[in-house]
Amino acid sequence: MIRSALAAVLVCAFTTAALAQSEAYPNRPVRILLPVGAGGVTDINARLLAQRWTNTLGQPVLIDNRPGAGGIVATEVVKNAIPDGHTLLWLNSGHAVATAVMKSLPYDAVKDFEPFSTIGFFAQAIVVGSDSPIKNIGGLIAYARANPRKTSLGITNVGSTQHVSVELFRAMAGVEAEMVPYKTSGALIGAARSGEATAVFDFIAPVLSLVQGGTLRALAVTSPQRFPGLPNVPTVAEAGLPGYEATAWNGIAGPAKTPRAIIERWNREVQQAIAVPEIIERLRELGIEVRGSTPEGMRKLMLAEIAKWRRVVDTAKIERQ
Repeated sequence: MIRSALAAVLVCAFTTAALAQSEAYPNRPVRILLPVGAGGVTDINARLLAQRWTNTLGQPVLIDNRPGAGGIVATEVVKNAIPDGHTLLWLNSGHAVATAVMKSLPYDAVKDFEPFSTIGFFAQAIVVGSDSPIKNIGGLIAYARANPRKTSLGITNVGSTQHVSVELFRAMAGVEAEMVPYKTSGALIGAARSGEATAVFDFIAPVLSLVQGGTLRALAVTSPQRFPGLPNVPTVAEAGLPGYEATAWNGIAGPAKTPRAIIERWNREVQQAIAVPEIIERLRELGIEVRGSTPEGMRKLMLAEIAKWRRVVDTAKIERQ
């Protein structure tokens, strides 16, 4: 009986402390670490939401860009942070890809973090120059099968979502096209426009205005649904490869053992932010489809993505780095 009473007292004390922490949270600025540099789509997305959260949380929400080592720099900082909700991570599909393609990492993308919610999903477009004779995905596959040594598919980063998206495409289409990395999105777009690359895989935001203006031709998008800004462009699955999907995503997470009250607070903050019409419209302009989740749903997504990309890595016989 004494033990039962003591246990009840401890549970009550813990619950009271958690509630007090939740009510007082946040009591100083919150940092969200981004594993990418400033100026890109991810950075713009994060800063847009941070402005709103600064107002709703009553404390500054600061974006801390920590690019480097394939996202390891930022991710390690959050892994080792005190789990009090003041140091958070912009967790994304890149962490799932890294887990699939790296031999080892100094963190576990599932066990070392508490997911709060997904924020948005963004597809890539497979594009060619406007002068290209290739008009659709069927034409690209036919050309690649007939001209394997002359077919090149451009990306920007080896070991990225784009990389494994190309590998998935090659495996499902049964083609042996060469994959060619370019240093920047600008160089990648230039290769598509000039015909140096047969086709390129790039996120929608950098190519959207060029496709809409007729400088580039989008053969398909890699998401399971059509992108609203390009309603006449089919998905890869619609265009000839049923089951194909390669969508990047992002979300927010804290270090392992973050209190449940803080997790739930952030889940509410995310859901409310991505329901604001102005935010929805701005993110759509960046090629992002807003879509929140439960914490458990985000964890399941990470596990499913890791398993998916590991299968692609094994099928394509990509050497783990």
